Amino acid sequence: MILWVRQLDQLLRGRLTTQEQLDEKGVDVSSPGLALVLILLGGIYGVCMGTFAVAGSGSGQSMQLLASAIKVPSLFFLTLLVTLPSLYVFNALVGSRLTFTPFLRLMISATAITMAVLASLGTIVAFFSFTTTSYPFVILLNVATFSLAGMLGLRFLLQTLRKLRVGEASTIPAVSEERLPPVQPISDEQLSELTSELKDSASATRYVRQQPSPADRVRKVFVIWIIIYGAVGAQMGWILRPFIGSPTQPFSWFRPRGSNFFEAVWSVITHLSR
Repeated sequence: MILWVRQLDQLLRGRLTTQEQLDEKGVDVSSPGLALVLILLGGIYGVCMGTFAVAGSGSGQSMQLLASAIKVPSLFFLTLLVTLPSLYVFNALVGSRLTFTPFLRLMISATAITMAVLASLGTIVAFFSFTTTSYPFVILLNVATFSLAGMLGLRFLLQTLRKLRVGEASTIPAVSEERLPPVQPISDEQLSELTSELKDSASATRYVRQQPSPADRVRKVFVIWIIIYGAVGAQMGWILRPFIGSPTQPFSWFRPRGSNFFEAVWSVITHLSR
């Protein structure tokens, strides 16, 4: 366990994702070990998230602590399970050479980064859960912490994927330099032809620059996937609710399906603005 926690610490510090490290070993982490650490961190945040239920203004149901501790890591694993095939296909479409196993290690690493950030914010969530009586505020606070952790985890993922693509490009063998021929004088006609060719080359260069670069296309592809990932994660959380425990309802492991996450958040925002 200590070894896996150290791996997570090295990931957070960027020592396992330097360009040299990725070129030599790729994402060199233990997927089962990080997954176990991920579950532990998710359980810690889940307990902090469920503290509102046992606070004076909550429902008073201590079972919410256990339920949230189970549901938070389940939320991330289920979201990863749903979105992993699409990201793998997107990654292949942009020309990455990552096979499935290294790609899975990278995704678990990004999820572990997200969970580490989330767990670090758990004490803040617990503090506000015990010091406020506003259930809508606690909901928005948790939405904010999940959003922040998710953005940092996705930032790690995109940066690592970019470094891996740079590493692939650097493996192209360099062209051997040849000795340049001596400079020969040219006539006026040759100079005119050369000037014309340079003008045509400049026009072609401007045209190429106007076209989207491979990096731009890669960025657009992953922006699309990030939107998909965020939407799936948000709706998955809505399916697994309750995580906090409403003070006006008894404890339950799950609630009946209805509406969706985005409508619910908008309803909470409008309630607070009144």
